[in-house]
Amino acid sequence: MKMVVFSGIAGILLSIMITVGCSSSTPSPSSEASQAPAPAPKKEAVLYTGKSCLSQMAGLASRWAPDALPYHMESTVNTESNGHDGKSTVWQAMFASPIRRTYRVFTCSGSRLPDAPPLGVTSTPEAPYSPNVPQLMFQAFQLNTDSDEAYARAQEKGGNKLLEKDPKQPVIYLLDWDSKNKELLWVVVYGESSNKAKGRGVVDATSGKFLRAS
Repeated sequence: MKMVVFSGIAGILLSIMITVGCSSSTPSPSSEASQAPAPAPKKEAVLYTGKSCLSQMAGLASRWAPDALPYHMESTVNTESNGHDGKSTVWQAMFASPIRRTYRVFTCSGSRLPDAPPLGVTSTPEAPYSPNVPQLMFQAFQLNTDSDEAYARAQEKGGNKLLEKDPKQPVIYLLDWDSKNKELLWVVVYGESSNKAKGRGVVDATSGKFLRAS
């Protein structure tokens, strides 16, 4: 009789141990949810105006060569920005050093695209510049009118009609010194490149005055 009772108790204990073991090895849905890692926040691209990026690139250029001056800057069109409102995620500028007689290409990037330049300001190795570069250099402080203001001027003078026809029309910005007329100019190009332009607006980058359309 004692053996029967003992066997019954042992069977009950064995059943309890199996039940506890199974329940402890299988996490509940609520515990799985609490342990799941939170999704990483999406990193947004940074849109810059030309003046903002030129200032950043000038700072790095001066550490390379204290006499370095810009002589050309332009924006880039990509899937993050079509250039509307005078902004882009990637700008490039050429800086030259008269003492070194060399130049470097600087890039200011706020892009998150995998094939885009890395975030921040970077540059290429220096290389000898061509003889006409010195007459194209300008001082960064001469840029009083930013690219968003140049865009607004160009829109007022006919650019808005181009965007009415094609709201996705890409726009790029070129900043250059006109050595003949001694003017720093924004060229607002309605197109993905200067060669494929549907129209252009030229704005005085110092005074902000709209000069001409082409």
